[in-house]
Amino acid sequence: MSGTVFLDGEYLPRERAVVPVDDRGFVFGDGVYEVFRACDGLFFEAAAHLDRLRDGLRDIRIEGGDRTAPEALLEVASRLLAENGLREGHATAYVQVTRGAAPRTHYFPPPGTPPTVYVSVARFTPGVEACVRGAEAITHPDLRWARCDLKTTNLLPNVLAKQAAVSAGAAEAILLREGVVTEGSHTTVFAVLDGVLRTHPSGPYILPGVTRALLLRIAAERGIPVHEIPVPADELERVEELFVCGTTMDVLPIVRLDGRPVADGRPGPVTRALYAGLMERLPGASAHV
Repeated sequence: MSGTVFLDGEYLPRERAVVPVDDRGFVFGDGVYEVFRACDGLFFEAAAHLDRLRDGLRDIRIEGGDRTAPEALLEVASRLLAENGLREGHATAYVQVTRGAAPRTHYFPPPGTPPTVYVSVARFTPGVEACVRGAEAITHPDLRWARCDLKTTNLLPNVLAKQAAVSAGAAEAILLREGVVTEGSHTTVFAVLDGVLRTHPSGPYILPGVTRALLLRIAAERGIPVHEIPVPADELERVEELFVCGTTMDVLPIVRLDGRPVADGRPGPVTRALYAGLMERLPGASAHV
């Protein structure tokens, strides 16, 4: 990987971007992050992503003033798109803020410790073929902490779940906690059960997904019945449709789960309708998918 990134107020080549070994993001995973989707230089659902970043900074109590202002960081990301030749086509922007570098203690460093701020961008290729054809997933225990609604850099349980999926030749791991589906390793999970679109309700056990919120609005516009009620794990075998969604996953139909077909093994009508609705809203998507 190469190109220009932003680190603590400087635009510099990626290979020169270094952080101290005492950075709390490195030693504790003490930070939050956000991933933005861009198409032809336009950030998709930017306000929702900015709100989630702002909420995360507030809830884990990182204070950085102008240094960590989400709107300013999005301006940085926009400049990076231009400097890296990514104003056309699909791209992603990654924003991370940690509590900064300080002596290692299990409590916060002294007031005034500057947060570490990092922004980078990358070319992105949507998985259009998989979104049309469908993919396979596995189920996996949800071993994450009890504040999954915060988009923090503490992602080891997610990594282990995703690796279990990769090792099984699957695209995603669907997480189970206390007998119900919560979400995926890095996605929201939806299912159609008895003709109703179901997903886990908002709360501490799931991330407030930006794509999730948008799909709920699309479903309402299209008259698709929705219940924000968890899907029991023991009812996964009889779901009529199953899909995951996210900023970089769009709407991915799951047509096989744990080696067995989901319904008839093909993307269903609700999944296809929601994918079409998402593509209608994504700036420039029709020219690039």
